[in-house]
Amino acid sequence: MTERTLSIVKPDAVAKNAIGGVLSIFEKGGLRIVATKMVRLTRAQAEGFYAVHRERPFFPTLCDFMSEGPIVVSVLEGEGAIARHRELLGATDPSKAADATVRRLYGTNIERNAAHGSDAPETAAFEIGYFFNALELHAR
Repeated sequence: MTERTLSIVKPDAVAKNAIGGVLSIFEKGGLRIVATKMVRLTRAQAEGFYAVHRERPFFPTLCDFMSEGPIVVSVLEGEGAIARHRELLGATDPSKAADATVRRLYGTNIERNAAHGSDAPETAAFEIGYFFNALELHAR
């Protein structure tokens, strides 16, 4: 089934000038980019995006990190896009991620792990809507 998922190149990977490398992994992995842009989240916007994690101990540092520099948000489309994207991302901890995955190649540690991906269709719908309106999404 064709799906859409949200992908974020996080501030650490943007600072490493790895945007093209990250997006290339997704394209070579069979996903199509149907929307993309660079934004810089305010602390409040980061808190809104990660509100589901508000009660978790890592919430404050996550929001600090995600608002420390620009990010690149993209909508990816393809067969089983959510699972495929997460496979290409690799494990949350870069040291445990498979070779040639985004997090293994560009992540530093479990907190600065280069990229984010939606984990379910409902999450993807919320996350895509957080960053993109209907006019910004393009079928390919």
